[in-house]
Amino acid sequence: MSKLLIQYRVLGAIGTNTYFLVNQETQEVILVDPADNAEYIADQCKQREYKPAGILLTHGHFDHIYAVNDLKKAWPEVKVYAFEGEKKLMADPWMNRSKVWAEPVSVEADVWLKDREKIQLAGFDIEVLHTPGHTSGSCCYYIEDEKTLMSGDTLFCESYGRTDLDTGSESAIFRSIQECLLKLPDDVDVYPGHMDVTTIEHEKKYNPAVF
Repeated sequence: MSKLLIQYRVLGAIGTNTYFLVNQETQEVILVDPADNAEYIADQCKQREYKPAGILLTHGHFDHIYAVNDLKKAWPEVKVYAFEGEKKLMADPWMNRSKVWAEPVSVEADVWLKDREKIQLAGFDIEVLHTPGHTSGSCCYYIEDEKTLMSGDTLFCESYGRTDLDTGSESAIFRSIQECLLKLPDDVDVYPGHMDVTTIEHEKKYNPAVF
């Protein structure tokens, strides 16, 4: 039986999936892309007696990071993780689009990750996969033992992230999907930053990035 329970809430101006990765044995929780409303996120954890273990960011656009700074104030001991190539975009309100859509926000990670680095949080072994294209520092998080991929805005159900914003590249996102993500086992469940959950097998058949 899997010890991983995945819950999510759709938050923020662009309807971002904020994920709660819960270790059912310890009640530790990892947050992925806290999009907005830090008070609500913290309250959800408190109600369920979840113990925050870390915050993972798939990339630096404002609709994936807006609650980070307030959560860091609420949970000063909890570290924020992001790919090292996303530093500039996360820090720049113009590049992360917060100055365009909302109040400007600048976020800095506590831990900057490298491609293929493996970290352990909440009792899970998590591999970092650098997947440039949506942004140059976009990454995904792969939990092999749980057959789970947090794909951010790189891979969607039968689609992929836009590439027309700062540091985006359509050719790069196609390579990331074809040469990295779709090389994973077919039965891996994919949890994207927007829209529905999918699988690697399904995306091999129906994702336009394949053709």
